[in-house]
Amino acid sequence: MLTASFVPPPPVRELRDLTRYRKALVNEKTAQVNRIHKVLQDSGIKLTTYASDVMGVSGRAMMRALIAGQSDSTVLAELAKGRMRTKIPDLRKALTGRFREHHGFLLKRMLDHVEAQEAEIAALDERIEAAIAPFVAQVELLSTIPGVDRRSAQVILAEIGPDMSVFPTAGHLASWAGMCPGQRDSAGKHGSGKTRKGSKWLRAALVQSARGASRSKSTYLSERYRQIMRRRGDAKAIVAVGHEILLAAYRVLVTAQPYTDPGPTTFSRLTTQRLTRQAVRRLQDLGYQVTIAPRTDAA
Repeated sequence: MLTASFVPPPPVRELRDLTRYRKALVNEKTAQVNRIHKVLQDSGIKLTTYASDVMGVSGRAMMRALIAGQSDSTVLAELAKGRMRTKIPDLRKALTGRFREHHGFLLKRMLDHVEAQEAEIAALDERIEAAIAPFVAQVELLSTIPGVDRRSAQVILAEIGPDMSVFPTAGHLASWAGMCPGQRDSAGKHGSGKTRKGSKWLRAALVQSARGASRSKSTYLSERYRQIMRRRGDAKAIVAVGHEILLAAYRVLVTAQPYTDPGPTTFSRLTTQRLTRQAVRRLQDLGYQVTIAPRTDAA
């Protein structure tokens, strides 16, 4: 299997720099938003209980008002916009807390920081769109895979490149990416089936895409997730689906054709075929000559 790093051409390296930096900023923003939640909780403001996104228009207006010194929960609740207005009675209670100047000092800097990060992310988005222009066809192909949105497609392309000729097979790509779980056996003992280390940026994009694919309806990937999850748990199922997505990415880039879903029954059919082969091989090892024919009875 291919294990050495390959050096993509400059346009792909530049795209990779941009997508990696964007992801780092998004992670930093998420951490900062979590700090905002903590400050609100410490001050007794239970805005997160009724606002699914505290960083939405209503939430930001209420936080800015708190920072400015507004403490009247009725006035604060009236800042709700759109569907949030149906929650005004609950918001009045949620916005009655012990918000002090200390909380306002911290919250202002955190909120300013988040908004500065959002401006940086927006600038990166614009730059990425320009950098991805030569590869827009490949991004569209990758986006046909269940669970892979445009952002994930950009990251996948930036990490593996558009030219699959550097990988002899899809298996070589999966091995290089560290998304090829195996099982090591020695003297009858089963070793770890953990994946090897690969690009953390690619792995994050594949895991995120696998989460989306696991929730898709009537697809091969969603059925694969459910089958493996029942036997081996969520974490291993997600890695397995991420592996399948990477193999699918290889195929669509090599063929320049959109993803074609094999259907939810494919996994069950493949499992039946695998079990049949294993049973035949076991009987042959025991000295039997095996002939397989379908049942003709109606039972």
